[in-house]
Amino acid sequence: MLNSLNQRIFKHRKAVLMLYLLYALTGLSCGKRMPPLPPVDRVPQRAQIGAVQRGDSVFITWDMPARNASDSSVLNVDRVDIYRYAEPLSETRALTEGDFAAKSTVIASLKLSQADFGLKSKTYTDKLQFAGQAVRLIYAVRFVNSSGQKAAFSNFLLVEPASNVALAPSDVKVNLTESAVILKWDAPTANVDQTSPPNIIGYNIYRKSKAEEKPAKINARPVEGEQYSDETFGFDTTYEYFIRTVSLAADGETVESAETESVVIEPKDIFAPSAPGSITIAAAPNVMSIFFATNPESDIAGYQIFRSTDRDIPLQNWTKMTPELLKTNTFQDKTVRSGTRYYYYILAVDKNGNISAPSEIIVEKAP
Repeated sequence: MLNSLNQRIFKHRKAVLMLYLLYALTGLSCGKRMPPLPPVDRVPQRAQIGAVQRGDSVFITWDMPARNASDSSVLNVDRVDIYRYAEPLSETRALTEGDFAAKSTVIASLKLSQADFGLKSKTYTDKLQFAGQAVRLIYAVRFVNSSGQKAAFSNFLLVEPASNVALAPSDVKVNLTESAVILKWDAPTANVDQTSPPNIIGYNIYRKSKAEEKPAKINARPVEGEQYSDETFGFDTTYEYFIRTVSLAADGETVESAETESVVIEPKDIFAPSAPGSITIAAAPNVMSIFFATNPESDIAGYQIFRSTDRDIPLQNWTKMTPELLKTNTFQDKTVRSGTRYYYYILAVDKNGNISAPSEIIVEKAP
């Protein structure tokens, strides 16, 4: 009977425990269900900008975000706003971010496409309307996302525009020689504010090939005069050149003009090498040994040797002794006959197939 009672107590306790667990599990799931929160776009990152005056314009460049998407977990930039504040030069109080926000003007609001985010940077050109006035220009940009949220201002960039910046050169011409691409141009006759004489301390030359991402200045210091020889070019490469005038600003810094229209050239090597020289000949039984100086050109592919027993026949009718280009500056003719007088001349051939004029004719009698 005790065992039967114990069994009933155990069964009762087990039932109570199951009801308790069921209640607990039901209670956990009976709370008030909250609606899901809407996704929140991240505020775009702060930009970094740079600026430079060229001619009558200021070029403002900023770094682009690394990526962009509509997913709220990643950056979502919709546009960039460009701000400018024209501050009197007499202003000495430090400009706070609040002052700038209140006093500056949005001079451009650029909608960004998905393709823009594949670029490292973008540039906006601000046409100057303050040149010659006693003002300094302060620029900043802000990224704005699709929800209208604005990032913090970029760094602030100060520009004191110069008015007596020379205009760009004109009428750029390009010519090719064997050793240089030669650029010529006409000097400007006035400054951007139409004053004269033009403020010119020289010119900067820029060049870009198809393999290069952006043009690079190729002169070490401003070029004096209206001509430049680029001796660092390579044949069979397309180059694009443009030129900027360099002016001296009031603070001793230099300011470039706008650039000229680009001129394009693809130099082709159509220049024959010089004729081989310093030729000597040594006769021995059954062999003529010919020696000559190596050509000075760096693109020589080899040499051709021609022979005749009659000096008066046309050179093109002489016998070619080298079926393949001779790669050295020595040659042995082992097909001579004793007592016969032989005449020789040499041609140099470069890697583009250009052939030199004939060398001097040498003669020797086989012993």
